[in-house]
Amino acid sequence: MSDRPLREADSGHAADHAYRLIREQILAGQRAAGEWLREGELAESIGVSRTPVREALRRLTAEGLVRHERNRGVQVQAWSIHDLDEIFGLRSVLEPWGCRLAATTGAVDLDALDALAHRMDELAPGGRPTDVDELTELNNQFHRMILNASDNSRLAGVVSSVIQMPLVWRTFSRYSPESLRRSLAHHHEVVAALTAADPDWAESVMRSHIRAAWHSIRPGHDL
Repeated sequence: MSDRPLREADSGHAADHAYRLIREQILAGQRAAGEWLREGELAESIGVSRTPVREALRRLTAEGLVRHERNRGVQVQAWSIHDLDEIFGLRSVLEPWGCRLAATTGAVDLDALDALAHRMDELAPGGRPTDVDELTELNNQFHRMILNASDNSRLAGVVSSVIQMPLVWRTFSRYSPESLRRSLAHHHEVVAALTAADPDWAESVMRSHIRAAWHSIRPGHDL
């Protein structure tokens, strides 16, 4: 029997291990924005060969956490204060409008939205997240459900093109407990506004939610 499948499985395991470790270091801020990631150094520190590190960096590039620059290598992605201001400025216009529309269509699944809000509470007791990845995914589902219920087929696509997933991961990991508690409370108020089918209330609370998020991360904008 050939040992090729075994070797491929071992290589895949090493690549997964390297990917998770490098990703965790980036999200935790242990790898600074703008830092160059050298395959040899990473392979030595992780205890694997260069091949799985190369695969891990490809995956991280596809996710947008790092960027590849020809003839120079791979660098941890960085966002300037101007980039962040543009992103949150657009969100402050688009998402409140989408929430307003969702309050009038009656298309949003309020029970599912409420369940997501409560599940996020469970993942961040006292405003301290136990699983940033899951919290981020649930948050994205929450916002996506509202945009999809706006009955505007292009809006969700426009918003997703504005908000880069790695940025969401990193901002959630930088929230203070107080900021995260406030953010989670906003989710419940959004559900209440949509339940009441009040477009003014829904739009207002979503705008507050986005602006509060901006001010929560701005003091540490070197993401």
